[in-house]
Amino acid sequence: MKNFVEELEWRGMIHTMMPGTKELLEKEQVTAYLGIDPTADSLHIGHLCGVMMLRHFQRCGHKPLALIGGATGMIGDPSGKSQERNLLDEATLRHNVECIKAQLSKFLDFDSDAPNRAELVNNYDWMKDFTFLDFARDIGKHITVNYMMAKESVQKRLNGEARDGLSFTEFTYQLLQGYDFLYLNEHKNCKLQLGGADQWGNITTGSELIRRTNGNECFALTCPLVTKADGTKFGKTEKGNIWLNRDYTSPYVFYQFWMNTSDEDAKRYIKIFTSLEKDEIDRLIAEQDADPGQRPLQKRLARELTIMVHSEEDYNMAVEASQILFGKATKEALLKLDEQTLLDVFDGVPHYELSRDLINEGVKMVDLTTEHAPIFPSKGEMRKLTQGGGVSVNKEKLAAFDQTVTVADLIDDKYLLVQKGKKNYFLITFN
Repeated sequence: MKNFVEELEWRGMIHTMMPGTKELLEKEQVTAYLGIDPTADSLHIGHLCGVMMLRHFQRCGHKPLALIGGATGMIGDPSGKSQERNLLDEATLRHNVECIKAQLSKFLDFDSDAPNRAELVNNYDWMKDFTFLDFARDIGKHITVNYMMAKESVQKRLNGEARDGLSFTEFTYQLLQGYDFLYLNEHKNCKLQLGGADQWGNITTGSELIRRTNGNECFALTCPLVTKADGTKFGKTEKGNIWLNRDYTSPYVFYQFWMNTSDEDAKRYIKIFTSLEKDEIDRLIAEQDADPGQRPLQKRLARELTIMVHSEEDYNMAVEASQILFGKATKEALLKLDEQTLLDVFDGVPHYELSRDLINEGVKMVDLTTEHAPIFPSKGEMRKLTQGGGVSVNKEKLAAFDQTVTVADLIDDKYLLVQKGKKNYFLITFN
């Protein structure tokens, strides 16, 4: 069985680790948990480093617990935030938890009979009947305000980084997360908490609470916060997060995100976000260094993640969709695309919206592309380029400049793709 700490070390996935953690993992099967706040009904790729820690943990023979913060998600964690989170109602949280579990099941084995099968736990289950008075008496007495105030996340908020200061609600967050560790330690024999580097303060509050209440052994390990080589935030684009839910981020956009990573980032990401073995990754890095233009790292990274998060079918479609814009592709490949992927592929190209009445009766391409959608400055230029084989409609060469197009020619009964020369695309939508 692989050594978990050694596996994370070569992958660059360890930031801080309590003394004794490696020795514990070498002597027994260990149960560990990682918390995920259900603030949305989908994970995004910012969650992936933590999720991959759980995946490696299980593959090394240990038992992972994925803790969904149903209770703490109602409060909001001050770590790394400058504003207090919106609080969620119970129905929204329940929906989010179900969606997140479905996504986690692609990374973790929840369903086998193995002794180290993953479990999903929700801290709302043990917090919902805990009264404030009981919590203050049984838990609050063990951790001093001085100890809580010393945490970096609290200090940052108090020293002016937050516009509105720190509410009591958020101040109690570390105590609630600390109680999660204590509860799982007592009820699931959980001895290890995993998390991102920004969670170290909350995690150590939990280990301190265990030490002061039952004296059991407990440990902690955090992964670094992933950034881009240029120091900017990982996982964000101009349009926001890259989500695992296809309704928020299509498989094509997801695939393209990994394809567009820099060579330097790809060398780190392929270690963190895939389960590929070291020999395979070393081989890919050597290939990349020998011929960067072939981009073997980005191609393999995009393939592994698109298949793991979505499916092989989605991966194949994303590759085909990329060929439509960047290579040679047929009309058949274009027609295979669903509407969202079509719009994602041609996001950024000139886009004209015209009345459906125009095409219902049929319209000549020369009139369409000069009078209604001014793709060409004149009919003469349109005619000349068409005669030279330089105009395509829906990936097929236009036979004649005055060829008529009708509703039957539309993609998804709505779109017409015009190509002028090799690289200039124009999308016309008929509403």
